[in-house]
Amino acid sequence: MKPVVQFEKVTKRFGDFTVLDDLDLTVENGEKVTIIGPSGSGKSTVLRVLMTLEPINEGVVYVDGDTLWHEQRNGSLTPASQAHLRKMRSKLGMVFQHFNLFPHMSVRRNLMEAPVRVNGMSRQDARKRADELLDMVGLEDQADKYPEQLSGGQKQRVGIARALAMRPKIMLFDEPTSALDPELVGEVLKVIDRLATEHDLTMLLVTHEMHFARRISDRVCFFDKGRICEQGKPAEIFNNPKEARTREFLHAVLHPDE
Repeated sequence: MKPVVQFEKVTKRFGDFTVLDDLDLTVENGEKVTIIGPSGSGKSTVLRVLMTLEPINEGVVYVDGDTLWHEQRNGSLTPASQAHLRKMRSKLGMVFQHFNLFPHMSVRRNLMEAPVRVNGMSRQDARKRADELLDMVGLEDQADKYPEQLSGGQKQRVGIARALAMRPKIMLFDEPTSALDPELVGEVLKVIDRLATEHDLTMLLVTHEMHFARRISDRVCFFDKGRICEQGKPAEIFNNPKEARTREFLHAVLHPDE
């Protein structure tokens, strides 16, 4: 079987700055992969490329066996149409750092909007699905509130439920706890942990929460300068990293006062 996500020699530049440098990355179906690394190493760009928020300069990205940024025409790859990008985007759900909820809609309607408008789901079915997901993230009693009435942790849990409402094959988490007060981090990590253990989702997670990455991941990828510097099982990366750059980064993050 082909990987569900595959980057082949992918380069992404912002002006003169190369943020992804000839990147090769694969994620297997159902695998939970965490990306760690210093700021500016390209971690979040990987997720933005997958969500078609950032086009690539070189290489090919595959999602669920199909090219993401290209289409096959007459035996060669050509730039993807908007219709192809929309179709591919429906396979992915993304949870952002800053929630990105619709402020003028109730919590329940935030979850219903895309399934109704994009997938053509009936309002009745979308409401039922929304309520099931809110129950799953522990917010069934907040359905009629508006985002401004929620804590940061509650908003992020709504964000997770909203991404799941589209029934994606692949869930992307872009530092989902970085904008939260420390006491709210745990409630969001608990929901992600439950998703990882109870559901057959492929998950790609960018995080600074090293202990959480260690617990949740099948594989950890350490990024540096737009490439994977080292990858392996959590125990290998955290207990016995092979690369000096990995050791240096982990020591700085795990022992900041030394």
